[in-house]
Amino acid sequence: MTPVSLRIATITSSDTRTRDTDEGGALLGELLREGGHDVSLALIVPEDPTRLGSMVRVLADSDRFAAIVVTGGTGVGPRDRTARELRPLFRRSIDGFGELFRQLSFAEIGPRGVLSNALAGVVGTTVVYAIPGSLKAIRLATTKLILPTIEHTVDLANGRTAHGAHGAKSP
Repeated sequence: MTPVSLRIATITSSDTRTRDTDEGGALLGELLREGGHDVSLALIVPEDPTRLGSMVRVLADSDRFAAIVVTGGTGVGPRDRTARELRPLFRRSIDGFGELFRQLSFAEIGPRGVLSNALAGVVGTTVVYAIPGSLKAIRLATTKLILPTIEHTVDLANGRTAHGAHGAKSP
């Protein structure tokens, strides 16, 4: 089956990154493009109360993007606000995403993997992922979780997929 190219926006949540220093955002875009998707917008949003949530809401409401992937701000530090800002926006949470990310992280880095607040959900009909900003975490989340499931997740979020054998499409 030929992969479907989805239009995806990426957001780096950071007070310190610039276009020149955002290695994580660059890697994320590269991995999504290698997966056959159109990353038509890449933003850096400061870790400021409500700013990230507002931007995600605007992008989701625009209906221009099938998915938004946010990197950074998912830890337990005082400036880490990504999970806190995104959770209230979700009309549906995808709890298994964060759970599986932490399990995979535990296998790679040990107990520190539990410190991630990686999460995913649906805002309107746009699938939103939030992953840590480290290069290892970006590669792990994107290659092991996001790319293998994103097309099906977007279809489900938009009511285009029937549950059944092998993800058969609805008529």
